[in-house]
Amino acid sequence: MKRRKVFAVCLITIFILSVSLYAADSNTSRGAAAQAGNVKPKVDVFEKVFVSAEANSPNYLAYKPKGYVQEKNWPLILFLHGIGQCGSDLEKLKATGLPQTIEQGMDLPFVIICPQCPEKEWWNSTKLDNLLDEVIKKYSVDPNRVYLTGLSMGGFGTWSLGCQSPQRFAAIVPICGGGRVQDANKLKDVPVWAFHGAKDQTIPLSRSQEMVDAVNKAGGSANLTIYPEADHDSWTQTYNNPDLYKWLLSHKKKKNNS
Repeated sequence: MKRRKVFAVCLITIFILSVSLYAADSNTSRGAAAQAGNVKPKVDVFEKVFVSAEANSPNYLAYKPKGYVQEKNWPLILFLHGIGQCGSDLEKLKATGLPQTIEQGMDLPFVIICPQCPEKEWWNSTKLDNLLDEVIKKYSVDPNRVYLTGLSMGGFGTWSLGCQSPQRFAAIVPICGGGRVQDANKLKDVPVWAFHGAKDQTIPLSRSQEMVDAVNKAGGSANLTIYPEADHDSWTQTYNNPDLYKWLLSHKKKKNNS
């Protein structure tokens, strides 16, 4: 009987605690909602663009810089996300990488295009080439200042697209990615700045190092920044660094790379 009484008391206590926590959470939510009513809704800095199936290119987020006008040609960044943002919900792209940096308030003087790779697929360089064709027609873009960057799966995509279409890019920035070493010589005329965490357990640092070494061996100009204490996330501090964007803008496409 004593054990039954103890068990009953425990059940009652758990029930009371659950009700209390629910009430507290409800009050917090109501308070937050009341406060939210006094705050102006945030203006979305991205345009969502859904392309037709016939276009053979992915949907994407588009960012236009402050003061954007069609009469001026703007530099363009193509950003490729990692595997965690694959799917059909463009909102997922804002969770990390360059879109997150912009969402957090960094103003950048670029048109920025952030395509979304479908679930269970990999970056397709041909589709990305098609996307660039569409974007350059739609937006006022300087064809001599087109830049490419991406993280993790997007880092691999950056190496891949850069090697397939080096004539498109003034510079590329692959982050914690890798590629086909035998193709690296195709980037000998494209400046490369790669980034990787020394403690990356997902994609070994060696994958970036071997690509950078191969580009330089072919006579190119590739640099690798290694974050000694970083694991796989070597992109947050990279995209938050204003020097990255100054470096990009310091490069224009070479005349013989057309």
